[in-house]
Amino acid sequence: MIDYILTTYDWVPEFPRGYVRDLRVRWALEEAGLSYHVETTPFDDRGTQHFAHQPFGQVPWLTDGTQTIFESGAILLYLGERNERLMPSEAARRAQCLSWTIAALNSIEVVVLPYFMLKMSNDAGDAPFAQTMTGWLASRLAHLEIVLASQDWLAGEFSIADILMADALRLVERLGGLEIYPVCRAYVARTTARPAFRKAHADQMAHFAKGDQARA
Repeated sequence: MIDYILTTYDWVPEFPRGYVRDLRVRWALEEAGLSYHVETTPFDDRGTQHFAHQPFGQVPWLTDGTQTIFESGAILLYLGERNERLMPSEAARRAQCLSWTIAALNSIEVVVLPYFMLKMSNDAGDAPFAQTMTGWLASRLAHLEIVLASQDWLAGEFSIADILMADALRLVERLGGLEIYPVCRAYVARTTARPAFRKAHADQMAHFAKGDQARA
């Protein structure tokens, strides 16, 4: 059996380490016990080969034989279709998993990213926009609190939906944005305590630290 090949940057600055999206794929592969190895593409020189695999010059992408899949959400769906540890096979649970997978990307992360960038910019020049973004995220988190108050996982059992949702929420938590959302905070803690996450996170950090050595 041929290993999956996960491609990520050879190096990134310190700030995004632990949050680069190859982490999601590492995590899923570890949860499923699938064999894979990591290859790199230059962070500083994103050439023709890079754009041939990822049209926007981002990472990660996954290679399965002759098939290449890009975008972390698409990769997780691809893996989920092939492994019941990542996506339930029973129809109702599978539908829940698919719904929450898309919700993590389209209803939560789509709000989290501009909120994160706004907070990191420390730009109060557009107060109405800042208030709108903060209120938008607050509304989504309030609804998520209700959902997670009655269940450990989004689709009845741990799945790719939880990988994507927890990873999006980690960005909010990084800025202290989950302080008044104890259920969401507990969910992130519960999810990131899983051995597969801890290994994926440690492996990513070690990978980029090795990149430091190569650039020294």
